[in-house]
Amino acid sequence: MAKITPDDRVLKRGSLPFFWLGDTCWSAFTNMTDAEWQDYIIKRAAQGFNVVQVNALPQWDRCGSTLGLYPFPTQDGLHFTYDGTLNKAYYVRAGRMAALAAHYGITLAVAVQWCNYVPGTWAAAKHPENILPAAMVEPVVKKICETFSAYDPVFLISGDADFETEQTLQRYLWVTRLVHKFAPDAPLAFHLKGWSDALPQELAEYAALYLYQSGHNPAYQYTARTLAESFRARIPQKPVLNSEPCYEQMGYSRLAYGRHRREDCRRILWTSLLSGACAGITYGAHGVWNWYKPDMPENPVSGEGFLQAPLCTDALGLPGAEDFAFARRLCEDWGRWDFTPCPEVLLAYREEIPAARSGVRTVLYLPTAAPLPLADTLSVQKIYFIDLETRKTLPAHYLYKSGVLHLEQAPCYRDALLIIEGESPC
Repeated sequence: MAKITPDDRVLKRGSLPFFWLGDTCWSAFTNMTDAEWQDYIIKRAAQGFNVVQVNALPQWDRCGSTLGLYPFPTQDGLHFTYDGTLNKAYYVRAGRMAALAAHYGITLAVAVQWCNYVPGTWAAAKHPENILPAAMVEPVVKKICETFSAYDPVFLISGDADFETEQTLQRYLWVTRLVHKFAPDAPLAFHLKGWSDALPQELAEYAALYLYQSGHNPAYQYTARTLAESFRARIPQKPVLNSEPCYEQMGYSRLAYGRHRREDCRRILWTSLLSGACAGITYGAHGVWNWYKPDMPENPVSGEGFLQAPLCTDALGLPGAEDFAFARRLCEDWGRWDFTPCPEVLLAYREEIPAARSGVRTVLYLPTAAPLPLADTLSVQKIYFIDLETRKTLPAHYLYKSGVLHLEQAPCYRDALLIIEGESPC
């Protein structure tokens, strides 16, 4: 399977355009049985997913597991002994899981050092007992590269990382250079903490693409747009994508009451794509990322703090995954998705409605049905709605008056795309 590479604002795999449709299954290597992994990969591949984001090391806030397979010696599966020992069986199995994913056309995006393993980060401050000592850094990174390199992964150097201390920055620079040494052909990226665009330039130089996380706090969902804009404006120019939007059925962070529903996830999906993060999108289902099963040992590490997840078997069937897969199919059917934001076409609701253009196609995401005034700068050859709840194409009616294109209200009860095809650029 060919590796993923940047191509201006979007990605390629080999010589073909590549829309990153990711799923988050951070806890796969510690929590999933071989049979569960096979069922999961087959299902996600059939839906159209082509990337799975996983943690090479145990996810700190995962659910408990009875598999008993870890990369380091441990008595309880939560606290590790760093005595130089690496569990060969753990990495052999992880490599076998990567091979199965590759067989079904799925690239693994492998997190190399989640922030709780790195000194000076917000997570390490909460639980310093599992910080990886300096003597173990090179052996662990080398083993991770050896395990996955044959399957053309993307290496996510960091996970949920901040870079607020010099200690953290230097550790991640070291890890980055080690991955570049042991897997010189692999594309690299950095998975940042929520709501942040603080990727140091020293690290950004190694990145094949920019990732950001709009995350799970309902107060910060606007960052799906603002972080896309920030990274799109960054020099050097690279593809951008939202690698952790709100997960479907994830409880609000910090144990606030409420959950992100299917429609919430769909709004962040299209807001991200049309605000500059057009290289793709990642989906997440609460209960899948942490692989929640009943009667498992409790993990006392709460991470950000979320309400209880649905069972993994139920979460794997949540309907929002099909919304994300539909976005990929739609973009690929259009033939291009190098969207350039063009808010100037909107004469109202610029903060609420993202608008972008690719080629002769202008796309607007309408969270709510309402009459809409647009600038009369578009040569309209074809105009229609797509009801994102039903995925049906619906007619759009409009009239020109005094230099304004007056669009009638969309004939649907939830969110929709407005598609305008014409020759005039934004």
